[in-house]
Amino acid sequence: MSALRSLRCSGSGCRLSILLIPLLSLLSVTLAANVATTPDGVKYVETTTDDGKASWLKDTRKPALYTQNFGDCLGSSLINVTRFDAAYYKDNMTVLFHLEGNTNVANESLMMYIGVFAYGQARFDLTFNPCNAQIYSLCPMNRSVPIEANGIIPVSQSDVAGIPDIALSIPDFEGQAILRIFANSTESEIGCYSGVITNGSTFSHPSAVGTVLGIFVMIAIAASFATAVYGDHIPTTRTHYAHSLSVLVVFSVFHHILFTGALSVNWPSVLPAFWSNFAWTGGMIYTESMQNSINQLIGNDKGNTSIVGAAGSGSAADDLGGGYEISQIYKRTFTNLFRRSARSVGDKVMNLRSVEAEKHIAKRTLANATQGYDWYGSPVKPGLPLPGNFSGFAGTLAEENIPASNAFMTGFLWFLILIVIVAASVTAFKWITEALVKYERIEGNRLAYFRQHWIGFTGAAVLRTMVIGFFVIIYLALFQFTYKGPAGVTAIAALVFVLLLVGMAIAAGYACFCRLRYGHYEVKRDRIHVEKTKALGFMPWIGFGYESQRFENNQPRASIGSLLGWNVQYMDEDTQRRNVHEDEDFIRKFGWLSARFRRTRWWFFALWLVYEFVRACFYGGAAGQPMTQVFGLMVVEFIALITIITLRPFEGARLNALMVYVLGFSKVATLALSAAFDVRFNLARITTTVIGVVIIVIQGILAILTLIAIVFGAISSYMSVTRDREAFRPRKWEPYRQRYFAHLEKTAGDVPQVRPPTPAPEPPKEPYFRVASVRREPKIEDDDKDTIDPASSLISVAPEAAIGSRPGSRPQTRVNSMWGSSMSNSNLPYGARPHRASWSTRDCNSFHEAQHHKHSASNRSSQLMSGERMSSKASGSSLREQMMIDRTRSPFKSPVPAAMLDVKKTRADKGKGKEEVLDERSSEESKA
Repeated sequence: MSALRSLRCSGSGCRLSILLIPLLSLLSVTLAANVATTPDGVKYVETTTDDGKASWLKDTRKPALYTQNFGDCLGSSLINVTRFDAAYYKDNMTVLFHLEGNTNVANESLMMYIGVFAYGQARFDLTFNPCNAQIYSLCPMNRSVPIEANGIIPVSQSDVAGIPDIALSIPDFEGQAILRIFANSTESEIGCYSGVITNGSTFSHPSAVGTVLGIFVMIAIAASFATAVYGDHIPTTRTHYAHSLSVLVVFSVFHHILFTGALSVNWPSVLPAFWSNFAWTGGMIYTESMQNSINQLIGNDKGNTSIVGAAGSGSAADDLGGGYEISQIYKRTFTNLFRRSARSVGDKVMNLRSVEAEKHIAKRTLANATQGYDWYGSPVKPGLPLPGNFSGFAGTLAEENIPASNAFMTGFLWFLILIVIVAASVTAFKWITEALVKYERIEGNRLAYFRQHWIGFTGAAVLRTMVIGFFVIIYLALFQFTYKGPAGVTAIAALVFVLLLVGMAIAAGYACFCRLRYGHYEVKRDRIHVEKTKALGFMPWIGFGYESQRFENNQPRASIGSLLGWNVQYMDEDTQRRNVHEDEDFIRKFGWLSARFRRTRWWFFALWLVYEFVRACFYGGAAGQPMTQVFGLMVVEFIALITIITLRPFEGARLNALMVYVLGFSKVATLALSAAFDVRFNLARITTTVIGVVIIVIQGILAILTLIAIVFGAISSYMSVTRDREAFRPRKWEPYRQRYFAHLEKTAGDVPQVRPPTPAPEPPKEPYFRVASVRREPKIEDDDKDTIDPASSLISVAPEAAIGSRPGSRPQTRVNSMWGSSMSNSNLPYGARPHRASWSTRDCNSFHEAQHHKHSASNRSSQLMSGERMSSKASGSSLREQMMIDRTRSPFKSPVPAAMLDVKKTRADKGKGKEEVLDERSSEESKA
């Protein structure tokens, strides 16, 4: 490089040539490259670090970016390329390049173009003449000479400035390397190849993630099967089976994740890589022998992947990488400039080559996987889309190396294999159980009902498997019709489509007929209320309910609004017939369809099959029409979500939570986000990658919740199959077991749960300080003979409301007595003792008589009180009771309130003057 930089010439053309010549000439030249080989044959390359120190790097190390599989993007290329790869090494800032192939062209001089694209943007492009770049096998191209081009290209920081550092670590880097070859004689394109660029980081780990998912699915199958075969009482067995995790729900989740890729939109690279982990759940399992057999059946008619929105390998893709303009390839100015540059500096560049460099380049041509260098791909097989194009279902299948033309036959063959495995597994379990009983490894009555009816169980398992695979097979058949493959495969798809659809329709219809033939339906007008409710017990949600059913509970939910609708009700004419979950004959025949649903929603399997068929029609029948698919499915999924939320069909709470809320939300959200990938919106590829990561997060959370549900389902199934054991292990789970059984008993009847009535609102609390009672304690002045009893000297003016003798009035309480006493004509505060200011002879006589009467009554009260005290102490009365007796018998309180003594006199004295009343009362007291 220093030698090239030392070259000087005048004119702008010469300066430009100085920039071009290194890139062109160094395709086959390595400057100052030292290579060392260890005794065991490992090569090391010397490089210089940023601080100027020498460093040795392993020659077979992993590149920062490298190409993988490649495909023909012209369709009629005159050059058969068998190897096309490039690698970028950040540690020593070099690009490694390989090209191998052959041709039938007798003699042709060429021009070549290499372009590197990342996230839809051109990051690097180069147009050159292979003769001037020292690629002698293409100078000129001859059918007698094998094509071999290789080399190491040093690059500077400015050359890779368009590649951010995050691109070297982000999973599923989205990039393409495009090679175009032009014939100089006709100035036309005669070869085009495109390879996908990757950094090695990816979301695609089918061997690891797929294995983990398979283990969890096997746990779910084992738990579900155990609850189905354990027990002799069919209704009880059905109840426990209904609360185990449904394998149908598990596969519905995985099918939703995988077949999102069936939408005919241009997916970001992260999504097909993520979906490849779930490919086995949809029967998209690659085996070389099976694909070869299908290819023999199909022949050369691979269909047209462009129908489903993908750019197929082996077909023309002129707009790939933004296309090209032939005038830019053969510009006269560029040609003249190149020739002048070659004459002036070409000889000097050739002199820079060294013998060591030639040896190194020669060895590079032999670098392959056997020598430790496996960072390259191979040509894609016919029928696959171009590497780096992930549009539609063809792009999703490309991660599994399965052509779209082989999709139906691949899925159908694995579906048949699955049915055989299921039937063989149930049969094997039966005979293994018999062997264990024969050799007394288990009790003789263990699983007696299953061993007696194992053929029926085998048939039910096979039919249940057909229900699980119904959506997949119907979709693949419709996709085959749209894809327009060979006639033989299309005929097989049509036959399978009719048999499966008609068979499931007959089975579902006959099940409904057997149950509903003894009744009729009534359609009534009824209002549908939108009600406030909670999802998962805590999240605010909305529900729907008929007005006629709102008051089945004593406390209906709050209604947001309502609209007029119709309520279809089934009227059973046989009122003595058992309900569907206690009808053993119906469970034997159709339990594989209805066993998991609620008593009042047993018919939901028919609605589910219709829903799955409509989804399959949009996915498969509308392939190639992305907007029809996306918005049609959004309407279908939204209606299904509202319907399932309203019905809550499953008897198990976990199934309702997983199917109704989580899966429904994921379907609607995924479809809404997928609309952004339509090519008509032309979003930047970085933006689409971000949206793709959001979809991965949503579907990843759904998958994790499903795995958690499988674990809890396995635990509950273990409780179900040990329900007859008194000793349960672990013991600390016993409370959960009892709670689980109580939940089963409560939900099995499927009757509305009566809510406890709402307690009446509490009255407003009064101030915390309240005078409940007042007790007067004796005072010193009470023993003073000069004091006057206020009860004998004060005039009561209590209101009539406090008079106890009034008919219909309440007895006077202590509070009223106190209040009445306070309403006297005295200004003294309550409890004060008034004394007379002056005395007359009449007052003295009255005072002595009153005192005599008072002392006599006091003595009698004291004697009575003493006797009661003695009896109270003798009987062991409490201190509180003793204090109450002392208070009621105190001599300082008149036993009867003065107001009650004056009731009749007060009524008789109405209308008299105050002085007359006082005189009459004084005379009465003197007579007494």
